[in-house]
Amino acid sequence: MKKSFITALMAMGIAFFASGCSTVHMGWTAVTQQHKLDDKAMEAYDDLFTNVAEYGDPARAMMNEYKVADDVSNEDVIESIKALAEEYNMRVTGDVKMFTIPDAKANEVKYVENVSMCSLFIAKKFLNHSRYFGGFMPCRIMLVEYGNGDRYLITMDLTLAIHGGYPLPDEMLKLATHVKTAMEEIPARAAKGDF
Repeated sequence: MKKSFITALMAMGIAFFASGCSTVHMGWTAVTQQHKLDDKAMEAYDDLFTNVAEYGDPARAMMNEYKVADDVSNEDVIESIKALAEEYNMRVTGDVKMFTIPDAKANEVKYVENVSMCSLFIAKKFLNHSRYFGGFMPCRIMLVEYGNGDRYLITMDLTLAIHGGYPLPDEMLKLATHVKTAMEEIPARAAKGDF
C-alpha cells in the first residue's frame, strides 16, 4: 500500500512537471519581472491568452475584425481605406488582390485584397529603436469575402507591440498610439463605407 502511494505521488509529480512546469515558470516570470514591464502588459497578455483559450486560434487572438456592411461594395471599401489613410497621415504602400474564386462554397474564402500603409517617419523611429518592429511593417488591412457574401476587414491588433514589453519612451508611445488608433478607426470606418 505504501509503495502504491509513493508511486502515485511520483506519477503526479512527473505529470505536474511535464504539464505545469512551463505554466509555473511563466507565472513566476510574470510576477517577478512585472515591475519592468509596461503597466498594460499583463492585461494585454491576459486578453491574448483568454482569446486563445476560447477559440483555439492564436492568429485570431492577434487580430481585430470589422464586419463590412452589406450595402458597401468591395471597391468602395478599398477606396475608403485609401482615403482614410491620408486623413490619418498614413501612406498607402501597396494594394494587392490576392485571389478571386468565383465558385467558392458558402464557408470558403472567395475574394481577398490587402491594402498596406505606413507612416515612414514613425517607421524610421521604431526601426531605430528595434529592427524587429519591421515585422509589423507596413500595417495591413485585409478585405476577406466568403462565398456566402459575408465580408470582413482584418488588421493586426497592435496592443502587444506597444504594451507587451518594457515601456516605450514617451515620444514613441505617442507615435505608436497614433498608428494603433489609425489601424482601428480606418477599418471600422471603411467597413461602413465612410470617406
